[in-house]
Amino acid sequence: MRFAICNELFENWRHGEVCCFVKSVGYDGLEIAPFTLAPRITDVTASQRSELRGAAADAGIEIIGLHWLLAKTEGFHVTSPDRSVRVRTAQYLIELGRACADLGGKLMVFGSPKQRSLLPGVRTDEAFSFAAETFKLAIEPIADAGVQICMEPLAPSDTDFVTTCAEAVRLIELVGHPNFVLHLDVKAMASESTSIVELIRRHGGSAGHFHANDANLRGPGFGETDFVPVFQSLQASGYDGWVSVEVFDYKPDPETISRESLRYMRSCLARIESGAR
Repeated sequence: MRFAICNELFENWRHGEVCCFVKSVGYDGLEIAPFTLAPRITDVTASQRSELRGAAADAGIEIIGLHWLLAKTEGFHVTSPDRSVRVRTAQYLIELGRACADLGGKLMVFGSPKQRSLLPGVRTDEAFSFAAETFKLAIEPIADAGVQICMEPLAPSDTDFVTTCAEAVRLIELVGHPNFVLHLDVKAMASESTSIVELIRRHGGSAGHFHANDANLRGPGFGETDFVPVFQSLQASGYDGWVSVEVFDYKPDPETISRESLRYMRSCLARIESGAR
């Protein structure tokens, strides 16, 4: 199991400093929120992308991909009834895919609750059709860049569109492309009536990425979620991708969150291993 961490936690840190620190803690990967680089990903030049990738490589860190794809942007929406908005959104997703590849990443997590929620007058079935069209327009060039889009179910408190793994699978089937896959997030799964362990058992083998966090918005080990059964079910499902720490509550500080989240996750794996003997 390879561990990564999301970079927006490190507010006001320089990219190189983040890479060196997370490597020193013991992480192998870094997941990037585009808004931490520039207002829009198209503002990040080819030379800047090369420098970012090089700084990570120098630190021994792999940039695994992007998340929060449309956060802090304007004019994009995957379920808009206005086709010109959907086309513009697809074109921007393609730019994100190219940037992801330039940085060395292979996955993009689509969460972006504000840019997917139902707009006035749009029915849920229409939203599925609109979103499927948006992603179909984007996915082929993204796949050509060697990148996957991982569709993330989010809690109903965050959005009213794709709030369960089953709904994400519905959209994935509508898009019908091998590079458009499921993303699993512990905090989001905690909002479902089905248990986290059962959801992982059902979907872990086909998931493209996994976020480790707690229902309380903090890191693994900072809440009540027991990651021993979570990791047991993840391993049993055949999942062999990254486990990336994503938090929404930055207290007490990024250093403590990073160290203690990784320490806790490793202790869970050690408990699993000792129990298997």
